[in-house]
Amino acid sequence: MTSRKAVRPQADGLSIYLEERRKLVERALARCLPAATVRPATIHRAMRYSLLAGGKRLRPILTLAAAEACGAKDLANVLPAACAVELIHTYSLIHDDLPCMDDDDLRRGRPTSHKVFGEGIAVLAGDALLTRAFGLLAAVKTAKRYPLSQLLAEAEMAAGSLQLIAGQVADLEAEGKKISIRDVGFIHERKTAAMIVLSLRLGAMIANATPTQLKALTDFGKSLGLAFQILDDILDVTATSAQLGKSAGKDLKDSKATYPAVIGLEAARKEAEIQTRKALRALAPLGSRGNRLQAIAESLLKRQD
Repeated sequence: MTSRKAVRPQADGLSIYLEERRKLVERALARCLPAATVRPATIHRAMRYSLLAGGKRLRPILTLAAAEACGAKDLANVLPAACAVELIHTYSLIHDDLPCMDDDDLRRGRPTSHKVFGEGIAVLAGDALLTRAFGLLAAVKTAKRYPLSQLLAEAEMAAGSLQLIAGQVADLEAEGKKISIRDVGFIHERKTAAMIVLSLRLGAMIANATPTQLKALTDFGKSLGLAFQILDDILDVTATSAQLGKSAGKDLKDSKATYPAVIGLEAARKEAEIQTRKALRALAPLGSRGNRLQAIAESLLKRQD
């Protein structure tokens, strides 16, 4: 097994990397949708309103970082896939916030889509973002090992009724019920981890990852995604709405199925640490190429928003 004692990127170096990649993603996102003036302007304003509202852009950055870890030098061909992941993520947030779902008024620090454009346009904006995501993926120049059909199938699986939507359904059905930690894990693995795994796998496949590299990044993503969502659950209890950019304390108010609700805050923190350590161990086959992803995982464990 490759040692994980290789020199790690410094914290300030990580911050610079994340900001550079975030800006790269923001520019690409702004280009990937019709202009706000294109008829019918309302739908394009709504799509751009939610997509370009800011945020850390974790998922597309993971797509780029996974590609780099597998040897990619030119990220131009990876950016459409990175943007596609962010479009799917944003669509899911728009729909999550609807009154018939989680009924939230705040997202990324400003009013949610349905509060600005109405429920009908919000639903359609989400639909349009999801559809556009597959168009972006179709434009990717694929590597020898992984045909375009595989990239499209991976995205369909992660965003469909067995993963992302499955997690949302289970989340809705669990509200107000006493459920097991295993059931909470089922929700988190699908509602959050599946899209993080997709982000990593798409970047790796575009970079023509070896089977060993692809498995390492898949295992990394499963544990990282679970840790990320557990931390999100914790922050919903401990942080403010201003810190989060969304309504704090809503999980408790809505009797949501979360790790803190089922096992308590301290046990949830320990589980996040356990999952982060599992994620770091999964990177071992990548050797020093996994250092950037390792630094990202470690930084997420310390996040406050």
